[in-house]
Amino acid sequence: MRRAFRASLLHCLDDPADDPSAIHWTADGWLVVEDGRIAELQDATVGERPSADEHIELPGRWLVPGFVDTHVHYPQTDMIAAHGSQLLDWLERYTFPTEARFSDPAVARNTARFFIDELLANGTTTALVFATAHRASVEAIFTEAQRHGLRLIAGQVLMDRNAPEALTGGAERAIRESDELIQAWHGRGRLGYAITPRFAPTSSDAQLHATGRLLDAHRHRHGGVHLHTHLAENPDEVRWVAELFPDDRDYLAVYERHHLVGPRSVFAHCLHLEQDAWQRLGSAGASVAHCPCSNLFIGSGLFDLASADRHDVTVGLGTDVGGGDSFSLLRVINEAYKVQQLQGQVLSPDRAFYLATLGGARALDLHHRIGSFAIGNEADFLVLQPQATPLMARRHRSTVDWRDQLFALMMLGDDRVIEQVRLMGEPVRLRGRDALAGQEAGQEA
Repeated sequence: MRRAFRASLLHCLDDPADDPSAIHWTADGWLVVEDGRIAELQDATVGERPSADEHIELPGRWLVPGFVDTHVHYPQTDMIAAHGSQLLDWLERYTFPTEARFSDPAVARNTARFFIDELLANGTTTALVFATAHRASVEAIFTEAQRHGLRLIAGQVLMDRNAPEALTGGAERAIRESDELIQAWHGRGRLGYAITPRFAPTSSDAQLHATGRLLDAHRHRHGGVHLHTHLAENPDEVRWVAELFPDDRDYLAVYERHHLVGPRSVFAHCLHLEQDAWQRLGSAGASVAHCPCSNLFIGSGLFDLASADRHDVTVGLGTDVGGGDSFSLLRVINEAYKVQQLQGQVLSPDRAFYLATLGGARALDLHHRIGSFAIGNEADFLVLQPQATPLMARRHRSTVDWRDQLFALMMLGDDRVIEQVRLMGEPVRLRGRDALAGQEAGQEA
């Protein structure tokens, strides 16, 4: 099947911070999808319409690559917006009790179904996901993602201390099960595996060493597994790591000593790092997930995007549900902009859009597959309605500049902006509404 979609087109081919011409806008264009991949881009005002089995016209809509969430906890869906706690207390009061429930496969399956629906309703088409310490939690999220055709990376959480026995008691088994899960799921369809130690305080040296060996064993399997963990989120956490690992120079060094820092290593947060640690992350080719909604909600601190840029650290955006209070990467962009404002830095509309799309794809080392409308990429894309609410419609009409309209969309938008989601070119039915409802404004020929 070859389909041609007509609307405004927006995507990035590079980081606009490095090359301002890297963001591409076509006010009236055709996006042609063939066999689930991007086949052609064409200005609709020049030449004849492209050949296709279907021509789908979407006037007033924007087509953009699907959003990429580089850090989110699916088991924490039911504790989102929990009141009044910072990181370490948050784990004890909310996270550990919630995750203990996932010993029941039925809980995992039910939550996975809701979680995937919520991702898609908010326009997220690729996600790097924490599961729990239970094998069933990983199998549930992979099964649900595969059912939808969603590109998703997840892994079993590794902990062997400083957490309840219900989550740490099977530490040796968890390493063995992680190996089995990698062999069963990694590279299966659009799924990938992330080896997932929660963070340094909940893993002993022995477990981190075993984690490093597991990572080395599968580093080249189907493009390589990922390493997914947390780093320097909270000042108390940083001090605790220094007490637990007194011989290491800093928090990052704990991971370095166990060979966990390199390409396809994704570290969430990174709020309290010295410049030397930023430099080492950049040199190693590791990536960072910036999670401003969570950082503000839990009171962890402000992300230093300028330091990441200075040391060539690849940055993506993460919702970090349930510390984050929204599944929407538009809400994440909104808070990311404010975080930079508070530090005297400016996040441009172009750069913010890049971070949610191609930047996230690069952080996951998937930019050769997703994140842009590059020819041959997988056709995961969104149909956006930039006038989804009366306020947005009024703001949209107040300017003809697309960058101003983009910024307003990102600041004012939420899931109501997401009119359609397509995975590999195929429509996804969004919970509670028809994924093709937006075609009421267009015609198929």
